Amino acid sequence: MTLPPLIPELVAAAEQQLGVTLPAELIRLLEIRNGGVVAEAWDACPAAPNSWAGDHVPFEHLHGIAAAPDAVEMSLLDTGYLIREWELPSPIVLLSGDGHTWLALDYRVCGPHGSPPVVWFDTDSGAELTVAADFRTFVEALTAAESFPD
Repeated sequence: MTLPPLIPELVAAAEQQLGVTLPAELIRLLEIRNGGVVAEAWDACPAAPNSWAGDHVPFEHLHGIAAAPDAVEMSLLDTGYLIREWELPSPIVLLSGDGHTWLALDYRVCGPHGSPPVVWFDTDSGAELTVAADFRTFVEALTAAESFPD
């Protein structure tokens, strides 16, 4: 399900609530489609061996941005609650995940206004894996999960 169209005021409110500057590439993507299921042609990202697979991580859904009354599904704005619930590090912004595994923008090193890498978190094992140096590189690396032999 896609959330209501993204408006600049919602982006500003989200950045204020999250305490970070979101990557411009993420904002442009959410302006086209505010979250939802990712097409099968781009539902995986190559990665080092991890608990999911020996060569990739899944990216089946992207959280959009929605204010509480419009949020019928998880949103980037649920990050604070989910960090506490799943004992994740902070500051990060959760892009996708199911509780046991997450893809996130990781602001721990770059700071709140830097260019965060995209990191895979496995809450069951405590593993962390950087899958892309930044959001743009992450998106450019996306491919079909079916293309991986594992």
